[in-house]
Amino acid sequence: MSILLAKLVRPKAGDRIGDPSCGSGSLLLKVAREVPDGNCSLFGQEMNGSTWALCRMNMFLHERDSARIEWGDTLNNPKLIENDSLMKFNVVVANPPFSLDKWGHEHAAGDKFNRFWRGVPPKSKADYAFISHMIETAVEGTGRVAVVAPHGVLFRGGAEGKIRQKLIEDNLLEAVIGLPANLFFGTGIPVAILLFNKGKKAADVLFVDASREFEDAKNQSKLREQDIEKIINTVRAGKTIAKYAYRATLAEIRENDFNLNIPRYVDTFEEEQEIDVVAVQREIDQLEKELADVRQEMAGHLKELGLTRP
Repeated sequence: MSILLAKLVRPKAGDRIGDPSCGSGSLLLKVAREVPDGNCSLFGQEMNGSTWALCRMNMFLHERDSARIEWGDTLNNPKLIENDSLMKFNVVVANPPFSLDKWGHEHAAGDKFNRFWRGVPPKSKADYAFISHMIETAVEGTGRVAVVAPHGVLFRGGAEGKIRQKLIEDNLLEAVIGLPANLFFGTGIPVAILLFNKGKKAADVLFVDASREFEDAKNQSKLREQDIEKIINTVRAGKTIAKYAYRATLAEIRENDFNLNIPRYVDTFEEEQEIDVVAVQREIDQLEKELADVRQEMAGHLKELGLTRP
């Protein structure tokens, strides 16, 4: 998953790369590996103290001592600040906690950085709070954002529906990629990757249904190298592929009331093969004849042995 995210954002030399819920830092490190000469700077924030310490150690072990990793609650107290404003990044990636409850909804309307100007997400689900923060910290005109989210962000209404509509009308959403269930330990729900691009030109949005191509590794699904490559090539080409991807216009998305549920756009229906009833009956007749022959042969063997059938 993190390898896929890292490749989707296409980091370049000199990029600032940020993760507002960086955990142990593995995603940041994987994005950095996608930069040919490693010439990039890493920034992250993590709320859990022990995980933050582990992230700092990870950066040291991977010779990323200069990475700036802050400890704190990104939504209520962002610490990646520069000149009293939110620090801006060329690339922003995250796999934030899904539908976080009690995230600080009551303070969001008065946020001093005005991160939630498109709308305040519901108090019981912080998904769009993280998305809003990430978009506001991306460099204007060129910033790229990739976030892992539960499928609910694609179709839930209310405040989330309004935020989603504004993001689409502002022409920031580039692609929606549906992934298999069971990709993460502890949760079996399918997830999606949302790609945003502040330098996007065309108003179309690419929908990719990659939920059916994976390796079933015991109790967990795994994206194989060929699965990742297919997703990457599809997103970069930005074209419709039957049963796999669909490039939707803004008009089509508007017709769907800005619902981004992938099956509305990618038709994966497979027609059932027509049954040849005559051929099936012919096969049944043949099987019955073979069965009768076997029974007759068995009766002969039993008679030779002086046995009677039970």
